[in-house]
Amino acid sequence: MTVIDLNERAGEFNADPYPMYAKLRAAGPAHLVRAPGTGDEVWLVVGHEEARAALADPRLGKDWRPLAEEGYVELPASANMLEADPPHHTRLRKLVAGEFTPRRIEALRPRVQEITDGLLDAMLAAPGRTADLVDALAFPLPMTVISELIGVPDLDRDAFRVLSNQAVAPPSGDDGAAAVTEIGEYLAGLIEAKRSASPADDLLSALIRTRDEGGDQLSHAELIGMAFLLLVAGHETTVNLISNGVRALLTHPDQLAALRADFDGLIDGAVEEMLRYEGPVETATYRFAREEVVIGDARIPAGAPVLVSLASAGRDASRHTDPDRFDIRRAPQSHLAFGHGIHFCLGAPLARMEGRIAVRTLLERAPDLQLDAGEGALEWLPGLLIRGVRHLPVRW
Repeated sequence: MTVIDLNERAGEFNADPYPMYAKLRAAGPAHLVRAPGTGDEVWLVVGHEEARAALADPRLGKDWRPLAEEGYVELPASANMLEADPPHHTRLRKLVAGEFTPRRIEALRPRVQEITDGLLDAMLAAPGRTADLVDALAFPLPMTVISELIGVPDLDRDAFRVLSNQAVAPPSGDDGAAAVTEIGEYLAGLIEAKRSASPADDLLSALIRTRDEGGDQLSHAELIGMAFLLLVAGHETTVNLISNGVRALLTHPDQLAALRADFDGLIDGAVEEMLRYEGPVETATYRFAREEVVIGDARIPAGAPVLVSLASAGRDASRHTDPDRFDIRRAPQSHLAFGHGIHFCLGAPLARMEGRIAVRTLLERAPDLQLDAGEGALEWLPGLLIRGVRHLPVRW
């Protein structure tokens, strides 16, 4: 089996992976590749229909523990539903979904707007009429929202941003374990403090108290894992939804003009097109073949790691007409930016709401917004998990 080395030109691939994804799709829906950054060999699923099927295939499990070597050490943050299969996953998701309800999310709308307005007040008052959009809006908005929702308003967000980036997009040669451990230790202390405090109206306090009809509740390790997942996934994805989406609009002036002319009619479709065209999650997190799985001509052996490319699926011409064209008027059609199946993103409604509010308010208040750097100056996050830039300089 030929291994396709994506690590050979990792910088070029990170900046624009779509030409390579097109070549891979043309050759077949699944390939054995050497991942950029780590150099690990992994099976990569690139076709839309095959990706959708793989995301819901029970033969591709999420729980890595049955394949771990004897004596492995599990990090507390790993006790989360993204690294679990049914029935354990079913139990964990049921316990958290009862608190992460559409009603609770919708109730956040005024607060999301308030935070957005405050951040833009500060950004637009900055001298020089320039800013880094990631620092000024894309990061602090979802970080503030998820921190308040979970109940960690005093979090040192700058320090947490560094740790979170190291966990989801570690530098070459780093597996991110140290960052995951440090975040887990912080959350363990936070959970203990909340256990002994007066009951509070936040999600983490609710998860500590919540029980299902049979009396089941989350263990201490599961609380750490759930808090880790909600806090990291709850902001990392939205940071890059906002920054990638604004970048796409600013590099497609016809689409930007169309949106400005009809915010009410086009903002929902614009956010969906941002998610399809350059979504924040490049590949879903690791799956592992429980038995031999055949995808196209590829025979994936039992035990092999598998990554499903959501980014490649979004550019598959068999699913999307003229897929490399950014078109906010594109007819509604489901994409895989939030995954599919039992692991579909629980926070999708919140991410969509934050994206719509952030993008619309930014464009309304900065009508002459422009990029302030050439494409070559952007620093893309390494690895295959998160698709985004570390900074996005803008001017107005």
